[in-house]
Amino acid sequence: MLLKTFGWSFAVTVVGLGLAGVLWGWQGLAIVGILSILEISLSFDNAVINAGILRKMNAFWQKIFLTVGILIAVFGMRLVFPVIIVAITAKLGPIEAVQLAVNDKAHYQELVTSAHPAIAAFGGIFLLMIFLDFIFEDRDYKWLSWIEKPLARIGKLDTLSVIVALVVLLVSALTVAPHAAHGGGDKTTTVLLSGVAGLITYLVVGGISGYFEGRLEDEDAAEEAEDGAEPAAAEKKGSGTGAAVGLAGKAAFFMFLYLEVIDASFSFDGVISSFAITNDIFEMALGLGIGAMYIRSLTVFLVRKGTLDDYVYLEHGAHYAIGALGVILLVTIRYEIHEVITGLIGVVLIALSFGSSVLRNRREGKPGAESSAQSEVTSGV
Repeated sequence: MLLKTFGWSFAVTVVGLGLAGVLWGWQGLAIVGILSILEISLSFDNAVINAGILRKMNAFWQKIFLTVGILIAVFGMRLVFPVIIVAITAKLGPIEAVQLAVNDKAHYQELVTSAHPAIAAFGGIFLLMIFLDFIFEDRDYKWLSWIEKPLARIGKLDTLSVIVALVVLLVSALTVAPHAAHGGGDKTTTVLLSGVAGLITYLVVGGISGYFEGRLEDEDAAEEAEDGAEPAAAEKKGSGTGAAVGLAGKAAFFMFLYLEVIDASFSFDGVISSFAITNDIFEMALGLGIGAMYIRSLTVFLVRKGTLDDYVYLEHGAHYAIGALGVILLVTIRYEIHEVITGLIGVVLIALSFGSSVLRNRREGKPGAESSAQSEVTSGV
């Protein structure tokens, strides 16, 4: 199963590193390898979050995520996105922006870096909303009960996550934005507009996907009720969310879009951080693309192994890492934070949540807890 799931990632790694060696020599080969490791370390929590969503989708849409999705991730976010940012920032046409990226790499890097406040505000608020909606929901499993129980109680207030996100955005605009480290000058307006755009994107894409998912679950329940069968849709899992099995059609399409926006938000810090290693957009796209392949494969591996059902606190750790990353993105509008710190925070939180899951399974006498048994445990937690 390991080879089947990670086979394409291994193949892309061999071809990608070989291509880097041929085009740019040993130095280019080393740079591409480092960028691949950087992407994997920064985006491991992304794989856990993606797996929680992807397991609701049927096999067809899982394949779309691995094929069309990876093309969007590699060429869209790692190659085209920085060029678009430069084109908008410098008011250039797409062709001129590409020529600038190839012929004047230093100026290209400067323009991309100057757009960091807008990118950080958009991605930071989007990721923060994911975390807030998770932490304010009353879930069957609670990792840090002393935090999650009171937050679940106050989370019953509608739109609380939106209110908190707007407050955080306002504070960011009034504190870090006037003294932005990149772009020069006061970036208050830029940060406010970009943050609001990130919030709107989250609400629109997430809301539409949730709407179609809910409709599909209702239709399935109605059909089963007509047949006289017990409705079997969406048992409450450890994540605390109803998961329709084999989500398809419009629901899966908008869920796919939601996944891509999440991936885009996670890629912001990787793209910006990669400029500390190289300003060659092709080296950058190749290295980050290899890393993105492994994140995709890891996502599918987690789904097929039922890891999120067996280790019930993994999603908690990943969401805490997302919340930390969202805050870090907003802080980097003014302050430089090394990517090693960003990556370590996510790794540590996920490792702690995994350890807590293992200890819980041992207490329950289920060291290899089967996914099918989770619903029986849920009622006793």
